[in-house]
Amino acid sequence: MFERFTEKAVNAVYEAQNLARETCCDEVMPEHLLLALVKEAKGVSLKLFRMYNVTFEAMSDEVGKCLKKASRIPENIPFSHAVKDILKHTLDLAAKSGNSNILFEHLFLTVITEKNHNIQEILRKFDFDIYNSKDILTKLVQKKIKRLEHPEAEEDEDKGSSFEAVYEGEALSDVFDRAVSKLSAAGYEILGTEQIMASILESSNSELVETIKKYGLDFETFENKLAEQSSRQAEYEGKKIIFTPNAFLVMNSALQTAKELGSSVITPEHIVLSVLKTKRGLAYDIIKSLGIDSEKMSEDILKPIEKQMPETLTIMKLAKEEARRIGRNIVGTEMFLLGIIAEGTSIAFEVLNDLEITMRDARVVVENLVGYGNEYFDREITFTKRAKKVLEKAWISAKKSNKQKIEAVDLLLAIIDEPESLAMKALDQLGVDAVEIRHGIQGRGKNYNG
Repeated sequence: MFERFTEKAVNAVYEAQNLARETCCDEVMPEHLLLALVKEAKGVSLKLFRMYNVTFEAMSDEVGKCLKKASRIPENIPFSHAVKDILKHTLDLAAKSGNSNILFEHLFLTVITEKNHNIQEILRKFDFDIYNSKDILTKLVQKKIKRLEHPEAEEDEDKGSSFEAVYEGEALSDVFDRAVSKLSAAGYEILGTEQIMASILESSNSELVETIKKYGLDFETFENKLAEQSSRQAEYEGKKIIFTPNAFLVMNSALQTAKELGSSVITPEHIVLSVLKTKRGLAYDIIKSLGIDSEKMSEDILKPIEKQMPETLTIMKLAKEEARRIGRNIVGTEMFLLGIIAEGTSIAFEVLNDLEITMRDARVVVENLVGYGNEYFDREITFTKRAKKVLEKAWISAKKSNKQKIEAVDLLLAIIDEPESLAMKALDQLGVDAVEIRHGIQGRGKNYNG
């Protein structure tokens, strides 16, 4: 019977059995279930009990008045007929609400609405509003089987990022010094993708350059092809700025790529990957004219980065897998949360694990929040604006701590700094708040102010 119950729901039933033993009863009664629900309540359920000042101690006193002690307690305490009926009705309720899994809230809802036992009378002693609570819980367990639009996808599109961080660090300082010097030689004042790519290819002893050379593209070949260009028109699609419009687009993409790959600095690899991804500007025109397979080159550039397996890169890949699992091509903050849990080794995971957040329960809550999309997608998986904002905050957190990589803990701190995100809504339903998470991180020796 319990294979479809979430861990929280199963724990409540097991706790009811423990409470039956502690109260010297030879059967698990509905009152034991009610008491277990109060003890195990988290998230919305806990808030409902707190709203009416229902505590475990006060409920224990009331429940104790209704129970009869047995002279002999069996080793395995069975469920009473009334409890068996409640569990059956809980299964029926889950089926009606469109859920394949039985949530803690399904059990809660069934217990408080059953009329053939003392539960409602006990709740009335606390002035517990059964009808109001029933409405809240019913809305919570109603599953939207198909929801084509991701809730966070309805937000405004990202307007771009600042490049104050682009020039920081050794990774790009030499590249941009060379690129700027090429401007004077070419008689231009505005930096384009061709100067940036040429200065990257001019680097010596670079694993990236060696990878690109395998495709027949080196500094000399690029310069010769560039000399054949009679116009710089491919670089301009708008007003003049410090970068040409296409260079600005590439650098925007490079910044986002760095974050998604778990880096707190932009490297030449991120720029080349973005040139190949955006397919814009003179640099890409030259690559295309050489007949280079841009997807294959991107894969080869990514291989050494993926070998390092930074936490955030692993989490991003797992988040995308979770999105695909429910038929979505959009990753929101809730998928980041699932990615952290699935990664399973970081401090962020350990904090959530200490708070009894499991992958099984988190998936159920996330599925209820976002629903299912179309089964298959051919388009590239993208990020919601709020997900990008969380990545931006994680990037800033890592840089403030002088880290080369964005850690999972930076990502988790960024999530709790976005109270309206779907990830925080999921955590709230799982019975965890920002204070508990921050305390857990600090308890592991991480002095984050968040």
